[in-house]
Amino acid sequence: MPESPHIGVLALQGAFDVHARRLADLGATTTLVRKPAQLDALDALVIPGGESTTFLKHLERAGFYAALGAFVHTKPVFGTCAGCILLAKEVTNPPQKSFGVLDIAVERNAYGRQNESAILTADTALPGGPLEMVFIRAPRITRVGPSVEVLATREATGHGASSPTLVRQGRLLAATFHPELTADTRVHQLFLDIVRNATHP
Repeated sequence: MPESPHIGVLALQGAFDVHARRLADLGATTTLVRKPAQLDALDALVIPGGESTTFLKHLERAGFYAALGAFVHTKPVFGTCAGCILLAKEVTNPPQKSFGVLDIAVERNAYGRQNESAILTADTALPGGPLEMVFIRAPRITRVGPSVEVLATREATGHGASSPTLVRQGRLLAATFHPELTADTRVHQLFLDIVRNATHP
């Protein structure tokens, strides 16, 4: 196994190129993934933000869905925003098909339309102090399973109790915000560390 993990970024929509640059700057080898055959060479994958129903249509048209489903059940995966929705075990508002590998429930578009997007700063379990989080039509995590570690939360608004925004379950990492849109690299570094630990146990 090479010292530099080979991490793909699903390049169907969203800021996939920014994710790839962040990971490359941190020492990963990156590939923009547009065909299912590219998954075979990867140690891990990032599923970026975008619109989750549009993602599903692209995946089904490209014959990608089954290959990606097999990948996310065995390899490290980081899902942001729409990627978080696709990993979740339960999706509401409205219900939607997902890979069901991450033991969370997610409510789609929980914080309103795109013009209600926000940039917030909150405490995190990651070393280095508060974390800046960019929310764009963000989903809300409404339940986490017992094996899911909550690393950051969003304070309560009109939507009831505070909700997790960054969660980890073993080799799976998910964020309801867009860490690629800030200068803070700690979330990508965490994923890179997860990948390295998985490929060099």
